[in-house]
Amino acid sequence: MNGYMGKILRVDLSTGELRDEKLNEEHARAFVGGSGLAARLVYDMVDGDTDPLGPENPLVFMTGPLVGTAMPSAARCSVCAISPLTHIWGEANTGGFFGPELRFAGYDGVIITGQAKAPLWLSIVNGHAELHDADGIWGSDSYATQERVREAIGEPKARVTCIGVAGENQVKMAAVMNDRGRAAGRTGMGAVMGSKKLKAIGVRGSAKVSLADPNRLKAVVRDIIADLDEAILPTALRLAGTAGTMDALLMWGDVPIRYYQQGEWDNASKLSGILMSETHLNKRYACYRCPIGCGRETRAPNYGLEKVDGPEYETLAALGSLAMVDDLEAVIYAGHLCNLHGLDTISVGCTIALACEMFERGILVPANTGGLEIRYGDIKTTHRLIEMISRREGFGDILAEGNAALAERFGAPELAVTVNRLEVPMHDPRAFAGMAVIYALSPCGAAHMQGDMYGVDMGQAAVPELGIPEGDRLESSVEKGRIAARSQAWRNLYNAINLCYFQDVGVERMLTAINSVMGWNLEADDLMTLGKRIVTLKRMLNIRLGLTRADDRLPDLLLKPLSDGGTEGTVPDVETLLSGAYAEFGWDPETGRPTRGTLEELGLAFTAEAL
Repeated sequence: MNGYMGKILRVDLSTGELRDEKLNEEHARAFVGGSGLAARLVYDMVDGDTDPLGPENPLVFMTGPLVGTAMPSAARCSVCAISPLTHIWGEANTGGFFGPELRFAGYDGVIITGQAKAPLWLSIVNGHAELHDADGIWGSDSYATQERVREAIGEPKARVTCIGVAGENQVKMAAVMNDRGRAAGRTGMGAVMGSKKLKAIGVRGSAKVSLADPNRLKAVVRDIIADLDEAILPTALRLAGTAGTMDALLMWGDVPIRYYQQGEWDNASKLSGILMSETHLNKRYACYRCPIGCGRETRAPNYGLEKVDGPEYETLAALGSLAMVDDLEAVIYAGHLCNLHGLDTISVGCTIALACEMFERGILVPANTGGLEIRYGDIKTTHRLIEMISRREGFGDILAEGNAALAERFGAPELAVTVNRLEVPMHDPRAFAGMAVIYALSPCGAAHMQGDMYGVDMGQAAVPELGIPEGDRLESSVEKGRIAARSQAWRNLYNAINLCYFQDVGVERMLTAINSVMGWNLEADDLMTLGKRIVTLKRMLNIRLGLTRADDRLPDLLLKPLSDGGTEGTVPDVETLLSGAYAEFGWDPETGRPTRGTLEELGLAFTAEAL
């Protein structure tokens, strides 16, 4: 199979059995790789009774067919399971070098089931897999764990993915970390890994990905790289990373402020990625074969740190503006603490900001928090809470369950800013109405990695050849709903190929890359079909897990207009937008379920029993 290593490693931690499984070619052709192929595999392994933190929940690490090739920025890896935070499909996506190295070690992916009696770690070196006692590294932070696993393998260039203490303690916002501070952050995949008592996976290999037409791939790669110097977004990302978007997004009203309730705040400019480049940047770095290099290595000397990974835009907003914190270096340190312990900065920031709001309203008082006062602007308390969440100490044990659980526990569910219990990222659907569809219909809850309509309507991620044009960012029409659905399908294909969103290559170059690597003969329409098939499969999996049409909604706070800032006092018309999205996907607008005709057309008839 050109483009594939041709096998998946199966690991049963309950028995210690390790075995190779031939990759199902039919599944690969239909669902490609990444989260698409992972969803197809998981579909046959779970049902509504599956405990997300039980041994029966499969944890899947899956690469894509372009990963580890010369394709620029094809370096990502999907981490998937049923989410302990949301109880529906969970997926997270990470960059760096782990994904390519897993392929070089001989595998397209790893499926982990069962639960070890004592902590273990897994090595995969040149096609040989082995489980090891992790007693000596259990309890270590994510950075120390990566170093110690590399030492144990005896390969300084081995790549390691692992959990920190947050994952060990099954914090439902726990991330899976790799390549120092890279994170598969969303949906609590670190908690699933911790529940299995799997501390880390170390990989190293020298295999190569077989290519159908190497010369054709080289030609398209040359074209992609040649055009990067002319492209605005890659140039901006080189200069200031994702944090460099802060100033522009503030202008649009996209940056959440004061727990999504304030439209503008002058002090937010102190969190600018451009300012960070001037005052705290050591250097930029890149993932495997990435010519852009949006990664930032910064410093926080006031906290004794000369080397910090990040922060990204999401971290600056989640731990900064969302809680009215304007101390850039303190936010850098907060992001570092999340990396150290293995936590999703979006979910953590959103949950702490909710605690600030509940204190403001008198819903929380010191008697509820062990004497802590949790106030807007108090970054020192945020630092303390991150440590407490990671170890489930005191009030941190309550916060460790996430934003929705906190709101429900204290009788204020209307204050939760989640979709299907996943905390909303730092892109406000009041600023870009198409994001209402992306969040409401995302298969894993509110996630900006399921579609970037903010990028489409800013002119950075439009794909007019597939009916995804730049448009009016505030428009709430049926057609805008259709466009958002197509954007979601397009990005689900990206997450299956495991190509970075920032490498926006367009339809023709995407086709050339896929066909030259795999030897397929896809045409433009096939790309949208693949994306819709993947989205719809995940929808059917979620229906099996209990999701209903009533769950396709935005939280109350995001449907209240703001009196200031760039949203111009508008809110998205969610039902109108959804009607367009349902029509585009071929889902029944009354039930939110794919029709039988849609399932048959997409080759998903095997899921029809869930209807």
